[in-house]
Amino acid sequence: MTLSSLLVSRDWQEISVLECILGGLHIDVDVLTDPDQAWVKLNRSKVDALIVDRDLAGTDQFLHRIEQANVRTNTVPLVVVSAQRTVDCAVDASTLFRFEKPISVEQAVRTLSAARNLILTGRLRYHRHKIHTPVNVNWGKKSKIQAELRNVSQGGIGIKADRRLDAQGKVEINFSLPGSGHVVEASAQIAWADHTGHAGLKFVQLPASVRQDLEMWLAQRYFAH
Repeated sequence: MTLSSLLVSRDWQEISVLECILGGLHIDVDVLTDPDQAWVKLNRSKVDALIVDRDLAGTDQFLHRIEQANVRTNTVPLVVVSAQRTVDCAVDASTLFRFEKPISVEQAVRTLSAARNLILTGRLRYHRHKIHTPVNVNWGKKSKIQAELRNVSQGGIGIKADRRLDAQGKVEINFSLPGSGHVVEASAQIAWADHTGHAGLKFVQLPASVRQDLEMWLAQRYFAH
């Protein structure tokens, strides 16, 4: 699976080093030398990682614009490359990944690998895997239905029942993870339900061993595509 990155720089010597490392990490790189053009791209397309050369003129304003607009800074790892620049804004100060020029290949590999791991962790957290398998939903002493599981994520499931799910409070659910032999048994809460029988359920209690099995199962299928 290939990720995407946006590199804002004019330093072609450093760009060549970063392009080589990013390629080895299966991260596509789009190089822009104009911060204004980078701002346009950042607003129009999904970028997994933003790398900014702080020695490039115009990056002060660029990062301030990101700070003011809060443009995906909570989901896009920001890597700052600098020779001797000091912190100028909140985005700069909160950067998790930073290295200085001249770029050390060893440091860059370590830094960009950590950024990639963070990106993948975030993707897996919100990834919903489409699925069609039975799921049992129980609440109260005698209330029970069997529905079709439509999607599953680390945080919950989407189902389709033959009637509206009117349960209140916590429900108990169980279903098998196809191809694994693992069964998910958990407490959940109905996040939403409509009159056609579709509903979204959020996990509220998931045993650690079950969570680990689910996360591993989701990761295997995510990276298989």
